[in-house]
Amino acid sequence: MAKKNKYYVVWNGREKGIFRSWDECKAQVDGFEGAQYKSFESQKEAEAAFKQNFYKVVGASQKVTQTKLTNVGSPIKGSVVVDAAWNTRSGDMEYQGFDFSNGNLLFKKGPFFDGTNNVGEFLAIVHALAHLKKHNLDTPIYSDSKTAISWVKKKKANTKLDQTPRNAELFELMERAEKWLKDNNYKNPILKWETKAWGENPADFGRK
Repeated sequence: MAKKNKYYVVWNGREKGIFRSWDECKAQVDGFEGAQYKSFESQKEAEAAFKQNFYKVVGASQKVTQTKLTNVGSPIKGSVVVDAAWNTRSGDMEYQGFDFSNGNLLFKKGPFFDGTNNVGEFLAIVHALAHLKKHNLDTPIYSDSKTAISWVKKKKANTKLDQTPRNAELFELMERAEKWLKDNNYKNPILKWETKAWGENPADFGRK
C-alpha cells in the first residue's frame, strides 16, 4: 500500500505556509530558532490549523509560560527593526529596515539572486548601522536572526553559501559590510526581536 503524503504547516520558519513534503518543511525549520511546525494527514486539516495560533493547535504543554514572556519585557519603541525574506525555491533574497517609532521605511534592497535568509539579515543590520552612524544616532537595532546578530558581533559573515555566477553582488556586499564593521565603531545596541513574546517583527515582509 502506497504511503499517504502528509501536509506540513509552518507557523514560524524561513517561510510560513503549508508544504507537501518533509524536505520542503525541513528547509524552512531546520536550524531556524523558534521554529513552529506540525504535520497533518489531510490538506483540510492543515489549512484549518494554519489559520489558528500554533499553541492552540499543539496544546498547552508547548506554550511559553507567561512568566517567561513577562521577563522578556517590551521592545524599545525608539529603534530600527530589520528583516529579510528568502524564497527557498528561487533563492531570491531581499531585506528592509523600518523606523519602529513611526513605521517609516528606511531602506529596502533586493531581490538578490542565490542568497540566504541569514545573509540578508546580516546585510540589513549592517545597513542599519551605517544609516544610523551617518545621522549620528545610537538607536537600537532589532533583528529576529540570532545567527546574523552573532555574525555582526564577530564582524564576519560566517555563511556556507556557495558562490554562483548569479550572486557575485551578494558576496561583494558581504565583503563591504565586513570591512565597514572593522573600520567603524558604533554604540547602537543590536538586540534580538522576541517573536514569541511580541509577535511578528514589524519589518517582516508579510509573505505567510
